[in-house]
Amino acid sequence: MRLKGKVAVVTGGSMGIGLACAVRMAEEGAALALFDVNEEAGHREVNKLNARGYHARYWEVDVAKEANVKAALDAAAAYFGRIDIVVNNAGISGSTAPTDAMSEADWDRVQAVNVKGVFFCTKHAVPHMRQAGGGSIINLSSIYGIIGAADVPAYHASKGAVRAMSKNDALLYAPDRIRVNSVHPGFIVTPMVDGFLASQPDPAAARAALVALHPLGHLGEPDDIAYGVLYLASDEAKFVTGAELVIDGGYLAR
Repeated sequence: MRLKGKVAVVTGGSMGIGLACAVRMAEEGAALALFDVNEEAGHREVNKLNARGYHARYWEVDVAKEANVKAALDAAAAYFGRIDIVVNNAGISGSTAPTDAMSEADWDRVQAVNVKGVFFCTKHAVPHMRQAGGGSIINLSSIYGIIGAADVPAYHASKGAVRAMSKNDALLYAPDRIRVNSVHPGFIVTPMVDGFLASQPDPAAARAALVALHPLGHLGEPDDIAYGVLYLASDEAKFVTGAELVIDGGYLAR
């Protein structure tokens, strides 16, 4: 019950890393607000959580739309009585075109979800966290917010922005006892990674190449990230803000 009495919002919470975070936090006593654009999956996963005796509710939210984000956060705070934790997980990989061939629309869409989504959720969660006396904001960046890989340029730019935003907001909101940290996963078995592999000419060879990038010899699982997020959400991390938690199977250790 490490999160007993706390209310957590998870964006992109109906699958992959977001869902794993929601489940682990519910198991530790948090009430859960799941935000996602996938209404069917969102309701399905919330029903599963409630059937296990946890307290969860789904809101259909496009994090790229500020009015949608504000309305959902306000509704979640009214429904649960407070907001203590926000996990900014929603994200897309976007176009694989190189920088000189990428359209402005493709670039803007990735920034709208991955960067503006974090901005909107932080902006409209902070007043509720102030009212609660503090909180924890956990932003999902990537190893590609730290290094480059000569691919998906809009994604790299977005995750670098999330990394920098996390540090800036950590300083801005420390007086309010609101901690802000970023998490940097390696390759995790999620629908995003599965989609990437499926798009390759030889998916099996592509998977083997990805595995080889991780010294531990395998890809990560959503729970590998969720347990790190759980730590940052808990009071065990009360002295942790502005940090980068890398969970990457050794990818960045080279």
